[in-house]
Amino acid sequence: MDNQEKLRSIIKGIDPHPLFILEMANNHMGDVEHGLKIIRDFYAVTQKYYNFNFAIKFQFRNIDTFIHPDYKNRDDHKYVKRFQETGFDKDKFSILKQEAEKLGFLTLCTPFDEASVDLIEQMGFDGLKIASCSFTDWPLLEKISQTKLPLIASTGGVKLEDIDKAVSFWQNREKTFALMHCVGQYPTAAQNLQLNQIDFLRDRYDGVNVGYSTHEEPDNYDAVKVAVGKGVNILEKHVAVVTDQYEKNAYSATPDQVDKWLAAAALAKDMCGISGERHQFMDKELADIRQFQRGAFAKREIKVGEQISPQDLFFAFPNQAGQLVANDISKYNLLTAQTDISLNAPIMPEVVSRIQTREKVYAIVSRVAEFLKQAQIQITNKLDFELSHHYGIDKFYQWGAVIISFVNREYCKKLIVLLPNQSHPTHFHEKKEETFHVLHGEMTLELNGEVKECSVGDIVTVERGISHNFKSTEGCVFEEVSTTHYKNDSFYADEVVANNPNRKTLISYWLK
Repeated sequence: MDNQEKLRSIIKGIDPHPLFILEMANNHMGDVEHGLKIIRDFYAVTQKYYNFNFAIKFQFRNIDTFIHPDYKNRDDHKYVKRFQETGFDKDKFSILKQEAEKLGFLTLCTPFDEASVDLIEQMGFDGLKIASCSFTDWPLLEKISQTKLPLIASTGGVKLEDIDKAVSFWQNREKTFALMHCVGQYPTAAQNLQLNQIDFLRDRYDGVNVGYSTHEEPDNYDAVKVAVGKGVNILEKHVAVVTDQYEKNAYSATPDQVDKWLAAAALAKDMCGISGERHQFMDKELADIRQFQRGAFAKREIKVGEQISPQDLFFAFPNQAGQLVANDISKYNLLTAQTDISLNAPIMPEVVSRIQTREKVYAIVSRVAEFLKQAQIQITNKLDFELSHHYGIDKFYQWGAVIISFVNREYCKKLIVLLPNQSHPTHFHEKKEETFHVLHGEMTLELNGEVKECSVGDIVTVERGISHNFKSTEGCVFEEVSTTHYKNDSFYADEVVANNPNRKTLISYWLK
């Protein structure tokens, strides 16, 4: 990957290592040797920060055309004088650029006129930086847009409508670009940094990378921590080297100050940790937490072969080494005693067998959610699922159904989902009368031995006391509207089902 592509990957957020742009500006003082010293001194600082990317940035002005003829060679205007005194020709800039490249820096440059854009292209810079003062310089932006270089643009003092226009302008031209939050006050007091603008710009321009161009006091090492904490991956700072011959301005940082700035950024990055996924837990963290968890103890005498429910246990502190704790006990963790367990004894892993059903439950719910999506059934995001697994969860896809409850008052409304080749066993209700309305697919409904083939749109009423079962070959979704549902009002013909107290799993699930 060449440097230009590397810069594109940083702007697009593909490269995981942040970019720190060291802005030389005119701090080379028009002296090639001083410029080389700046590059070399800051290279030495960057060497211990191997998880960061670094760029040296220059500024170009074509002095012959940039300065008005009436002001040339005058020293009564501060910046006219400085620009003329620190101006470089192409050959001198090439010496600095080559040194930066030799040391492994990316190279960026800010043009302040159209001729400088041409020079940046001719010299093969990796990227082009747009200064805040040029953000609405449309003749210059038009020229810049004709290049193939990735762009980084500072937004100091730029009105929101102008940022809107520029973002649209670059997006329509499919440019690779990043915006930089910037306050154009040199230096910027801490209370004026407006770092929440990073979030504002990122939220407003979806998919646009937003960095931070800093002008705070050079010994302010807090702002960079906040910026890194906000997820910024491009940061810029003015840099300078003080010698007996040359001083520095109030907002440029020395190598020592940049070292502390980078150290602060590295600490902040470590503090933030990984993003986009759950972090890996440290062994000490888990051990420290576990010592305060309640241990699981037998509430009664438990015989070998008995299934252990949460009601058979009590939970107390402290726990013993290796003991099951309250956090291990749930309806998804089926425990069976492998030996006799005495009253008050700790539940140790070796005295029970464990069957985890959580993953099976979530796999069922995910499959049902996908089936509803394919059926184009429009329902709310968070739902209360009732999984009926009459002969055990391992036989759910043969015998079972998923019931989604919407309301249960004097009237009741549910959605029932049968997956392909799934059956629901024969049962009846004494208190509840229900009506089925088929919304998707087909099902075979049996009422007191009479078989009905049902398809989309069919409506069937099941009166109290009527034995019924249903199955589907292709899968089916039907609405159940009924009188009030009562928990113990389902009577199954098969005693295996009737005597199974764990034939239901209730779970709330978010579909999106």
